[in-house]
Amino acid sequence: MSVGDAFWTCWYFGVGACRATQVVDLFPTVSPEIVVREARLEDCWEVAETHCSSFFPEYSFPLDFVLRVDRLVAMLSGFSVPPGCRRTCLVAVIGGSLDDTLIFGSEDFRIGGFDGKFSLNRGYVTGILTVDTVADFLPRKGPLRQRRTGIAYISNVAVRERDRRKGIAKRLIAKAEAQARSWGCRAIALHCDSNNPGAIKLYKGQGFRSIKVPQGAKWPRPKTSPDVEFNFMMKLLNTPTTA
Repeated sequence: MSVGDAFWTCWYFGVGACRATQVVDLFPTVSPEIVVREARLEDCWEVAETHCSSFFPEYSFPLDFVLRVDRLVAMLSGFSVPPGCRRTCLVAVIGGSLDDTLIFGSEDFRIGGFDGKFSLNRGYVTGILTVDTVADFLPRKGPLRQRRTGIAYISNVAVRERDRRKGIAKRLIAKAEAQARSWGCRAIALHCDSNNPGAIKLYKGQGFRSIKVPQGAKWPRPKTSPDVEFNFMMKLLNTPTTA
């Protein structure tokens, strides 16, 4: 680890108030019928629907339909990643199956963050999460502002309202951590909205720590409403966890 990396990583142990933007379940009770897996092409519309209904619940027809189509197009066309980086969309499915005998197609064929497999018993998507190593929202390192490596980033965590408080967000995060480890990452990070106490409780329960941003530092942040205040959380991946 370089001096720059060591200096930045040490902020993991800083103290700061942080709350999360993601839509999560506050009092999880794990349901055995939930399957967490990588998203497939057949999940695209439900992924877009879950995202929009969770983050933009105030929208109504026809604006909500237009927004879903926009999200669908963005997911299929905008998931390009720089060389050497990884990105995948995870879904929590109720009523699905991981039985390979019910799946056809190939995971080698991918569009965006979705693989090309199809299932005869896929259930319905009730939660989503994106994890990547693109590092767009991580502080750059060195005078050349190089992209950071070895740190995965979580975004777009959402659970349908009717399926909250079932441990779905917790299982999505655990799966994202496992994915990050398989990519060789040493840590995983996310941004939080200071007005979401439910999410901060969830992430702290999963082992994430708040990071105090150095005064005057201009760290990158998600591009959302300008009045949203973000903070940063990170977890070191030195101890395996179970989904």
